Amino acid sequence: MIEKREFYINGQWAAPAASNDFEVVNPSTEEPCAVISLGSEADTNAAVAAAKAALPGWMNTPVEERIALVEKLVDVYEARAEDLAQAMSLEMGAPIDMARTSQAGAGSWHLRNFITAAKEFPFDGPLNDRSPNDRIIHEAVGVCALITPWNWPMNQVTLKVGAAAVAGCTMVLKPSEQSPLNAMIFAELMDEAGFPAGVFNLVNGDGPGVGSQLTTHPDVDMISFTGSTRAGIAITQAAAPTLKKVDLELGGKGANVIFEDADEKAVKRGVLHMMQNTGQSCNAPSRMLVQNSIYDRVVAEAAEVAAKVEVGPASQEGRHIGPVVNEMQWTKIQDLIQQGIDEGAKLIAGGTGRPDGLNKGYYVKPTVFADVNNQMTIAREEIFGPVLSIIPFENEEDAIGIANDTPYGLTNYVQTQDGARANRMARALRSGMVEMNGKSRSAGSPFGGMKQSGKGREGGKWGIEDFLEVKAVGGWVAE
Repeated sequence: MIEKREFYINGQWAAPAASNDFEVVNPSTEEPCAVISLGSEADTNAAVAAAKAALPGWMNTPVEERIALVEKLVDVYEARAEDLAQAMSLEMGAPIDMARTSQAGAGSWHLRNFITAAKEFPFDGPLNDRSPNDRIIHEAVGVCALITPWNWPMNQVTLKVGAAAVAGCTMVLKPSEQSPLNAMIFAELMDEAGFPAGVFNLVNGDGPGVGSQLTTHPDVDMISFTGSTRAGIAITQAAAPTLKKVDLELGGKGANVIFEDADEKAVKRGVLHMMQNTGQSCNAPSRMLVQNSIYDRVVAEAAEVAAKVEVGPASQEGRHIGPVVNEMQWTKIQDLIQQGIDEGAKLIAGGTGRPDGLNKGYYVKPTVFADVNNQMTIAREEIFGPVLSIIPFENEEDAIGIANDTPYGLTNYVQTQDGARANRMARALRSGMVEMNGKSRSAGSPFGGMKQSGKGREGGKWGIEDFLEVKAVGGWVAE
């Protein structure tokens, strides 16, 4: 078991102000795998003070130098990619092959995209050609609290740290207490890359503790949070008295609309996408909307695909899904599967309980429901597990109505060979992102949602903009 680790504050590892141990549990075995300290208010205050002290120097560092440090960070990140993958596999249950490729790989990918975007970003320039004495300056927001989740740890850490760093902000990172080990390795990488003391700080803690302290701290200028909608609402309310900037990347209940002319791989692609990361993705296509004319065929194919999805320990190599992160999540998912059965949905794959042969660990059967209507609980709530709901629809108008009938608005998906219809759907669907016919978004594309899926965007130039204030200057004197 990994022993207790300290916090990274003001460029050095520091012992916690008070003893408050927390056991990190390996979800594949249900056994403790590490002990960390949860921060106290004194630890939070020390980290914020370090970030505040470092802000003037860092925000006035030439952007070229800030970018160069992020380039160095990419180098040291890739040198430690295996360590990051092993940590995430151990603590949150990502199968090791997936941890190496998707989980760890996401971090270096985002950092490289920020480097590209930052080199092209107009941090300081004239308003326009007609107004040479008007200047637009993009200036760092200030001290930023970065609160990240357990499900895609390095994806979210780098989306926030990379953007904040090139923008000139200083940071206090609070990773999820469920998956903190990768974040502590990342702190070592920031140190090795040579970021000045106080620019990046890490304090472990839970939401009610360090999370709440950061949210209400008068010297924190911005909160960037990824997590549940419930927590996002609470953070917004708590931050209101200090008028902090609050960016939120929250839950989702994505619709995957499959028309009768969808390509032959569309159904398999949709089921496997839902099962990726054991369904623990806010942008998962958890509602499969299927046109009536192909409904029976799609239901049969979806059941067949789900039945072939293997489940196993995170340490095992191969293409399988691992456990969900902890007992609380496992119990919630089991309750929702049972609720789907009780409300009359047709269970065509999976169900309650652990998969055969797995009697310990937080494993969930890959589960598919057919004959779901959009008012059932499994169609309304974000389950955050490998559970797919199939809903029939009649025509394009019907599909749009069902897809948009949700409080969420993160990602929707469209499968059709009719280009004009695909484009109409992309415009009509109320979500921050739409992906069509299996084509994901390109490097530098923004990630974020509408409605209760949050506000703000991460990635590329939009991610950098979120960590900047805009200053308009009249009467600028040419130098």
